[in-house]
Amino acid sequence: MSSGSSTETLTGAEAVRAQRARILSELLDDLPSLAAAALATMREEIPAYAAQGPDFHADVRDQVVKHYRAKLAVLLEERTVTFEDIAFTRRAAMRRARAGVALADYINAFRVGQQVFWQSVVDRAGHTPAGREAALSLASPLMRYCDFASTHAANAYMEFQQYAAAEAVRESRDLLETLLVGGVPTRGRELAAAQAHGLASRTPLLVVTAVLVGSPSAVTTGPDRGADARHAACAAIARTGGNGTRTLSVVRQSEIVAIPVLGPGADPGGLCDRLQEVLESLAGEGIRLAMGISTVAAGPAQIPQAYQEARAVLDFVPEEGGVAALPRITPFQYLALKADDTARHLVDPRITALLSEDRARGGVLTATIRAFAAADLNLRAAAERLQIHPNTAQYRMRRIQERTGRSLRSINDLVDLLVAIALQDASPTNSGRERLATATNEGRGRADVRSFHEPR
Repeated sequence: MSSGSSTETLTGAEAVRAQRARILSELLDDLPSLAAAALATMREEIPAYAAQGPDFHADVRDQVVKHYRAKLAVLLEERTVTFEDIAFTRRAAMRRARAGVALADYINAFRVGQQVFWQSVVDRAGHTPAGREAALSLASPLMRYCDFASTHAANAYMEFQQYAAAEAVRESRDLLETLLVGGVPTRGRELAAAQAHGLASRTPLLVVTAVLVGSPSAVTTGPDRGADARHAACAAIARTGGNGTRTLSVVRQSEIVAIPVLGPGADPGGLCDRLQEVLESLAGEGIRLAMGISTVAAGPAQIPQAYQEARAVLDFVPEEGGVAALPRITPFQYLALKADDTARHLVDPRITALLSEDRARGGVLTATIRAFAAADLNLRAAAERLQIHPNTAQYRMRRIQERTGRSLRSINDLVDLLVAIALQDASPTNSGRERLATATNEGRGRADVRSFHEPR
């Protein structure tokens, strides 16, 4: 039966769509042989690929399969390719750079892969008008995919190449070790490296430490090992520098240690936000990190203490990863996060009971206590913050006093309530993400919750 016989009774547009679906389905069923053909062509046309060993060739074939599968998914779903579709290319680009493959050869491999794929589309189109038109309809989306994927791969390649070039010199690693033991470079190559990273004697800075989270199988597959993921993350963190400098960022055994500097008058919160964005971007590529960020250190001499802070605050990060940034945490919140069971036992049981019941009912009373404190004990301002009538706020305050024996207008009583709330937020019974979100002011979105039983 000819390829077009099954569509002879269809209208022209329907026939083209049917042929297009047929072509793509056949390609999907034939991915292994397509990838093998692409690899063989690369080895014929690109000497640098031909000179590599079997492990390299197996990795290339695996990447071709991933690209072809992603490409077919985009075509079958008739949508635009997104970064999430090709997130796997970052670490492949890093491996090509590490193997010494030139960027021109690497991008040429994309051209060859596209050429083999397109030829297979043409071969399967057959000689019917509907088949030929179906193949032509695939040309533009195929070009868009190749342009998008090759551009992203080239950027990832260059990013890692720049990182590798800086990391290749021992000065960066040696400089970090010197700084972590309290040394301050004064001459020679270490001083030059410190200056290149903006580490002057009185430059404010942060210390960042990060570790991979999740099982090894969730972090890497195939030739990717944990080291590959760490180096890819290290390269991304190195780009977060402030004050026009590149951040000193080094893979140190199982952790990444970075020392970003702050520009004059720079807000450490802004740097924390950039690091958060890096972490989220890496998570989209399958690289999940737990990251700790120190308080601001007033120059390299304080790096050892800041490093210990960054490592210690990792205890606050949830098991699934995230950022614990000390510049975002108040001393009060930090003490609550570090509190033990004895501190919780010191809380009046009446307060504990009220807060537990209130949490189960939506947290309106807890929100009122927080808002009243934030408004400097001004009832009307607290009500505005809560978006409720002052009478409602007054009603809630009476309920709190009746249940706990504490008046929100008494500083000592208010402190008792705030301490109890902070300890409850930091309780080990809460998830790590919930505890960290509350401590970094991300859990304040419940201030406008109202109870159906309250007066309006």
